[in-house]
Amino acid sequence: MPELPEVEVVRRGLERGVVGRTISSVEVRHPRAVRRHDAGADDFAAALAGRAVLTSRRRGKYLWLGLSRPEPGTGSARTGETGETGEKCAAGGAGEALLGHLGMSGQLLVVPRDSPDQTHLRVRFRFTDEGRELRFVDQRTFGGLAVVPGADLPLPIAHIAPDPLAAEFDDERFVGALRRRRTGLKRALLDQRLISGVGNIYADEALWAARLHYARPTETVSRPEALRLLAAVRTVMTAALAAGGTSFDRLYVSTEGVSGLFERSLQVYGRGGLECSRCAAAIRRDAFMNRSSFTCPVCQPQPRRARW
Repeated sequence: MPELPEVEVVRRGLERGVVGRTISSVEVRHPRAVRRHDAGADDFAAALAGRAVLTSRRRGKYLWLGLSRPEPGTGSARTGETGETGEKCAAGGAGEALLGHLGMSGQLLVVPRDSPDQTHLRVRFRFTDEGRELRFVDQRTFGGLAVVPGADLPLPIAHIAPDPLAAEFDDERFVGALRRRRTGLKRALLDQRLISGVGNIYADEALWAARLHYARPTETVSRPEALRLLAAVRTVMTAALAAGGTSFDRLYVSTEGVSGLFERSLQVYGRGGLECSRCAAAIRRDAFMNRSSFTCPVCQPQPRRARW
């Protein structure tokens, strides 16, 4: 599943490719792609026609496009806490947004209008300038789109914590919350209510960089260790972002269809049995939450008391 760096690459592509343009029409080719839009596919399409894309934003693994107000007599009204479209919502600010999650295989592509349809094309957006289209392509249909209240922070994701690259991220709050948990260190990193955007790949990479084992009980982590881990998360994600993210297959690509190159820089993830670049020990692979965790048994010794 795409994590923070991959979603940020897509967000930047949307900023280049669709911000400032006005949607002329929307074609929903598979209803599952808009299942999170409660009013259904027809309402989804009607709600977006004629609206300009004002912003391209992201929190963790979610991204959204801030929308202009609908023209009188068009679209449909989705209400915030006040019950009136366009009024102040409880947590998301005024207005509405097109909220998206890529799931396991979702792609948001900005392509020429005459490009052949992708095999798994789910939603097509056309614009009034008759330029490039925005297409949502999703092989496994785990991702989805919805028009929701809150242009600044969509209401459905208001509970998600800021990500470690965000200006509003509070280091001391994170450290305190982490040390109050009673769980394993990697489980805490994957909790989007504590820190968003970190998934399996970058959790393993950051833990290796910080020389901490994924099963280390969070309550045993010192403040300096927690800050070291947070710094490692930021370093790894910044490097991944610079490389365009991590692509293990063609399912994750940028809006231009380009794969990320950070796979070449991974130190432990997916490298079970290979040598650690730091100490030459064989990288270990363990089953973890129906996934895998990769560690160096020398650089990241298993704690005597572990929380799996």
